[in-house]
Amino acid sequence: MSAPVFLAEPGSLADARAGGLHLLDGAEGRHAGVVQRRSPGERVDVVDGRGVRIECVVEGAHPDGVQLRVRARVEEPAPGVALVLVQALAKGDRDELAIEAATEVGVDAVVPWQAERSVVVWRGERAAKSRARWLGTVRAAAKQSRRAWVPEVGTALDDRGLVARVQETARRGGLTLVLHEEASTPLASVALPAVGAPAAGPVGLGGPHGNDGSAGSDGAPGAAGEAVELLVVVGPEGGISQREVDALTEAGAVTVRLGPHVLRTSTAGPVALALLAERLGRWS
Repeated sequence: MSAPVFLAEPGSLADARAGGLHLLDGAEGRHAGVVQRRSPGERVDVVDGRGVRIECVVEGAHPDGVQLRVRARVEEPAPGVALVLVQALAKGDRDELAIEAATEVGVDAVVPWQAERSVVVWRGERAAKSRARWLGTVRAAAKQSRRAWVPEVGTALDDRGLVARVQETARRGGLTLVLHEEASTPLASVALPAVGAPAAGPVGLGGPHGNDGSAGSDGAPGAAGEAVELLVVVGPEGGISQREVDALTEAGAVTVRLGPHVLRTSTAGPVALALLAERLGRWS
């Protein structure tokens, strides 16, 4: 059985080396020592959410946390093509179910989309609380699936913001796929961006677009060390409106269908991402 994963802050594992000691403290340390009662000799992994993993053995619990002996340090490169799920806000917990499964599949970033037919609306304090729930969901799913990378979570985009994101993605050599039941092009037949050398970090939401939705520094499409994005856009329960489809395709997106069946908004994205991950060689 694989070792359980605990999350450290980005950059906090910079000095961790094989043979050394690492103190897992804070909330994660309390969870490991008090809730899970990890005992000496047990194997655990600690990741920083940005690709660094240290494989450890528990040496003992202390008031400040759990003391670990580092057996190995692994740095997992970000993929050359970043999978980004643009998930329309949905009622109940369907949007959170979608990003949870997408994280387990291997998505690199998730972006909330305030679609025209979204029943749920993120505004003001509710927007901040809802995004915080999404952050908690992807963190928990990343730990459960033993990932060293935790997907980034963007701020909610409206239709205008999504069109701008699609245009920027195309400019940088990426591709946007809009899942649509009336599309004639199968997902399996779409030409995908070429997989280049592993990137220094994910495009995610801090590449062409920061977490505040602003544009990042300019750069040539496919520049060395820079991942290109493959956006997957999923509409709400009521579907994507024709006006939205027209605006997105005009911006450079391609409408595609998954297969003969219509999937829920909570399952369409993860299924598409799984198929794309296989095509990109992530699961081989």
